[in-house]
Amino acid sequence: MTAPKSLGEWLDFVGRQHPSAMALGLERVGRVLARMDVRRSCPVITVGGTNGKGSTCAMLESILRASGYRTGLYTSPHLLRYNERVRIAGLAAEDPELCEAFEVVERARNDVPLTYFEFGTLAAVWLFAQSKLDVVLLEVGLGGRLDAVNLIDADCAVLTSIALDHVEILGGTRESIGREKAGILRAGRPAVVADPDPPRSVIDIAETIGSRLMLFGRDFKIESGNKQWSYLGPERGRKNLAYPALRGEIQLRNAAAALCALDMLHDRLPVTMQGVRSGLAEVVLPGRFQVLPGRPQTILDVGHNPEAARILADNLAASGDARETIGVLGMLRDKDIGGVVHEVAASVTRWFVASLSGPRGARAAEVCELLVKSGVTVPMAGFASPAQAYAAARSAAGPDDKIVVFGSFLTVGEVLADIEARRNRGEHG
Repeated sequence: MTAPKSLGEWLDFVGRQHPSAMALGLERVGRVLARMDVRRSCPVITVGGTNGKGSTCAMLESILRASGYRTGLYTSPHLLRYNERVRIAGLAAEDPELCEAFEVVERARNDVPLTYFEFGTLAAVWLFAQSKLDVVLLEVGLGGRLDAVNLIDADCAVLTSIALDHVEILGGTRESIGREKAGILRAGRPAVVADPDPPRSVIDIAETIGSRLMLFGRDFKIESGNKQWSYLGPERGRKNLAYPALRGEIQLRNAAAALCALDMLHDRLPVTMQGVRSGLAEVVLPGRFQVLPGRPQTILDVGHNPEAARILADNLAASGDARETIGVLGMLRDKDIGGVVHEVAASVTRWFVASLSGPRGARAAEVCELLVKSGVTVPMAGFASPAQAYAAARSAAGPDDKIVVFGSFLTVGEVLADIEARRNRGEHG
């Protein structure tokens, strides 16, 4: 076969190199990493958990950059372009950089099958090693113990929350999921746990291996008021802070976890109070209760499990009244669709349900059936795609209504792409 040239060709190629879309385990990817001879030269913070990983990573990146550090950030999945997954000094990696990194991984892997995520993780790690960084931030993909990101020993590990998701892989209880996620903790190194009620399995593993365990509510806390909040940490406090630019009360806990992680690495990565203030004020992360300008108000949220849906419902309740709240929902079939609907149903007055493409995508008719089974009696309609569902919602909505697009990165990503395309064509809304 001719070697791939463009990033699109590489991504097509990478997606065909393992018979399964997902294959957890560190042995194969570890063999390839050893051949790549990647050398670490800066601190690493790894962030795992069920919800809040992306927000915490974004706040860490923003604070560190505002404090003058050159950062590398690896996250997944992406919304519009693969390049979003690999950020260097605050900017998405360019196509030629990613193509070069994929080529390095391909040469090193020889005949070792790698999944799309494993291939991309190794490419990001190699690219960071070439980029003269001061700090690397890694978001765990799925679980923790057997996730490819866990090949890298973190100087500080953060667990944001532990809730039911990917139960067919990680187990059907918070205890089993906690055991998997706690696999990113390391002996003798800080372990920041932001979940206010962590499973006992997380605490047991941290104590057994000798991590320096920092628990929310015990070792670090928040105090919130109407317009300001304070962080109280094991090493220092940060008082009278403005609320983070990312919306929602839950973001205070994510911000506190980020600040606690930085406390733990203060000797190597000291951050200024101005860096904290600027970083929290300027952080941007599309798709996390993202409110678009204009009317009717449109909110984009990638939440796709019951805990995330509960947070979304709380944020909707706190965001002001609307004549109608129209839900544009598209989900993957292997998610707890009924659980998500249950958490948000009381907030939504009309449903525009989208089919998602691909073998995992739930059809609109399936989701509508689950809505009915969940006791939903308000109007609902099905559409062939998120873009079509959103267009119909905008046509139906009045200026005092609210549209909330949620249920999957795929749903939000397609709607964002459609909005961007219409903006480029000079269309409004």
